[in-house]
Amino acid sequence: MSVSVSATLAVNEALAERRRQGLPVLPLGFGEAGLPVHPAMRDALAAGGDTNAYGPVAGLESLRTAAAGYWDRRGLPTDPDLVVAGPGSKPLLYSLLLSIGGDVAVAAPSWVSYAAQTHLAGHDVVFVPTTPAQGGAPQPDLLIDAVIRARRHGRDVRAVVVTTPDNPTGTVPSRGTIRRLADAARALDLVIISDEIYRDLVHEPGTVVRSPAEFAPERTVVTTGLSKNLALGGWRLGVTRLPDSDIGHRLHSDLLGVASEIWSTPATPVQQAATYAFGEPAEITDHIARSRRLHGLVARAVADRFVSVGALVAPPQAGFYLYPDFEGLKESLAADHGVTTGPELCALLLDSYGMGTLPAAEFGEDAGALRMRVATSLLYGETEAQRYSALAADDPLALPWIRAHLDRLDGVLDQLLCRERVPCGEVG
Repeated sequence: MSVSVSATLAVNEALAERRRQGLPVLPLGFGEAGLPVHPAMRDALAAGGDTNAYGPVAGLESLRTAAAGYWDRRGLPTDPDLVVAGPGSKPLLYSLLLSIGGDVAVAAPSWVSYAAQTHLAGHDVVFVPTTPAQGGAPQPDLLIDAVIRARRHGRDVRAVVVTTPDNPTGTVPSRGTIRRLADAARALDLVIISDEIYRDLVHEPGTVVRSPAEFAPERTVVTTGLSKNLALGGWRLGVTRLPDSDIGHRLHSDLLGVASEIWSTPATPVQQAATYAFGEPAEITDHIARSRRLHGLVARAVADRFVSVGALVAPPQAGFYLYPDFEGLKESLAADHGVTTGPELCALLLDSYGMGTLPAAEFGEDAGALRMRVATSLLYGETEAQRYSALAADDPLALPWIRAHLDRLDGVLDQLLCRERVPCGEVG
């Protein structure tokens, strides 16, 4: 099987190559949290540096207990014996797909790896559209229709993936949407995989994340990790919560079997540091609070710039993504640039302006959709000092390096649409 490099990693490498050539870049393609490691996490990692023996396949008991407490505090009572740790939530998701088997229903749009991993597991994807501003959750009525239709054609659909909060749209599905989806999954006898890795990065206290595990506890698997809320993507640590049911116990056994043959055990020093993080001491919760404030301020500022040129953007509610839609500007894009598809639009932005984005086609939508995912989290600074300053600033948008990125985005968008503020051809 030929497997392409993940689109998110590919655009990051393309921007890195432009930097090496001395060309300007606007890094809006890669979903890395872009913040420094908290000193307490460094200390926790170092404290485990002399632990070099293999550990349990499921993960350290201390980590599983801490992760269970994390979910308990979010209204999801959890048995530590039904928690499995892995080297990132991404391998855990893939191992779950291998364990569940069958075709998988996912939202359109949805994170690029759900479909890719399903294909790697030897199965096919059923794409189901989302409701506007309800990203991450397939529309429940359309899910029922799509799965019934697929099964009539002989397909074996066994699972549905939900992302709450969502990547790529930065929105949070409502309680009603999640409840109806849970009801639909039960009626269809689907396992729900709920990817909740952005749960701690909701911008406003009034926005509540509802998990399918609240409404279909017997069939919902929840995954999370440390790569987004604590910007620890390179540490590779994820955890999954399995339901206390026949489905959950069977999956637990199968998942451990898969894990034992792929990664054996997560790195013990990282597990020990993760145990500390999932315990949520005050310094960690404060760091996450400042992170989500920064994410929200910058994401909204970027969204405002797309809206100002006529793109449609659902206001970002969590994480550091937005999903601008240029459909209303398609005539000018075609006339001025010969652009008629999302991939052409993103290629133009990258090649002509050094602006990295990902087209909707990478997230399960048609190539003709003039939508793109924009990730705002690499605008906080190039150095650790700049990123700490961004976290601490009362007004991070006024910091020179963040302001420079926003001004450049203004210029690129004006140039793209040949607006008066920047004459065509002047943005390098």
